[in-house]
Amino acid sequence: MIIEFAHSPLLTFLVGLAAVVLLLVVLDLPAFVGLVISAFLVGMINAAFVPEFGPSRAAANVAEAFGDNMAGIGIPILMAAIIGKSMLESGAAQRIVRWFQSVLGRGNSDVALWGSSSVLAIPVFFDSVFYLMAPLARSMRARVGRDYTLFIVVVGVGAATTHVFVPPTPGPLAVADQVGADLGVTILVGLVTAVPALVAGLMYGRWLNGRLDIPLRDAMATSTEELEELAGRSTRDLPGVLEAAAPVVLAVVLVGSFTVVDTFQQVYPVLSRVRPFVAFLGDKNVALTVAALAAAWTYYRHGDMGRNEWADELTEALKSGGNIAAITAAGGAFGALLAASGIGDYITGALSQVGIPLLVSAWLIAAIVRIAQGSATAAMLTAAGIMAPQVPELAVHPAFLVMAIGAGGNVFSWYNDSGFWLVKEIGGLTQAETLKTWTALTTIISVTGIVTTLVVSTVVQTI
Repeated sequence: MIIEFAHSPLLTFLVGLAAVVLLLVVLDLPAFVGLVISAFLVGMINAAFVPEFGPSRAAANVAEAFGDNMAGIGIPILMAAIIGKSMLESGAAQRIVRWFQSVLGRGNSDVALWGSSSVLAIPVFFDSVFYLMAPLARSMRARVGRDYTLFIVVVGVGAATTHVFVPPTPGPLAVADQVGADLGVTILVGLVTAVPALVAGLMYGRWLNGRLDIPLRDAMATSTEELEELAGRSTRDLPGVLEAAAPVVLAVVLVGSFTVVDTFQQVYPVLSRVRPFVAFLGDKNVALTVAALAAAWTYYRHGDMGRNEWADELTEALKSGGNIAAITAAGGAFGALLAASGIGDYITGALSQVGIPLLVSAWLIAAIVRIAQGSATAAMLTAAGIMAPQVPELAVHPAFLVMAIGAGGNVFSWYNDSGFWLVKEIGGLTQAETLKTWTALTTIISVTGIVTTLVVSTVVQTI
């Protein structure tokens, strides 16, 4: 038994967990340094126990995993840094906040952010939504002078919930394809499943807001003093609503256009002709670059500065974005090295013989894989691959299986998830605040999602 444990991926996971807690929490090293050291440590253990790893490859695998993650988030985060700084310091974010308040009332500021992020996350990746909504949450805090905890939670719950439950976002779309669930039914069931999770997240944000006061800190190359000065400006000194919202609208339309074309080209073959062009413009790297150009132009027009000073300010934003990108990619690399240890297969193998209901089993598999290796998408696809052969045994529509897997894949985002570091750095939070807001929130979404799935599937089954 001792020998089996020594060669088990479980050992790798526990050592990696201990290392990251020691380095980041106890020793309080910079996040990037602690995550890279933890990834190197996991790589060394993999070199000893995983056949395809070797001592000479341990460091290279960490570097490659870091590079793969940077390839996925590097340009978006750097462009998001420009968008964030430009929208904040040009007054564009403040103008959007005031428009929300004029429509819904000052007392419903949280509802405005909550609804916006929920809708945006249906066609757009979670990270892109958070890039776009975080500046609004910061400006809303500067405007009302309080409730930043609430604002950051409602942005997070909107972005995370519809992202895992409602196609055509890639996660549930891929899972639906693997288990053979009809897309239309999956979207309908996803909306039904998402609503209780969204409400639970909003309620949690309001509850936590009364117990945790997160201050507005300098983040993304923008100081709190600048935000507070903008909050006091007259509306006539700010950009117009359409110009202010242009970066958000452009990003959503470009990314969403590809989602629409990719989803419906089988039904409408004519769409295949424009797919290559839409695929280019709808790529998040291109879409966020276009959005960054729009935001930067507004910043130049309303920033009362010369061209050289404007360029210097954008460079400062890129420096801040580079640090965020490095930390996020390091967190992804740490998760990737844990995944390479075989922890996913180890967990799913251990659960395969447990006699529990299929929907609960799917949630458990996705949840444990998610906690162990960090990636929500990898957890969802792993669970989908395991559960797909068992679909004929389901007594309900496979769309409910998609929901159970999506709920499990969203649980407990922590240090090995790049999304954890993205929320922390862009939101200007401490590690403890991120655990209390984001980590707790993803767990609430997960538990609410599986409970809703079980209840609704039981009701449907009895009808």
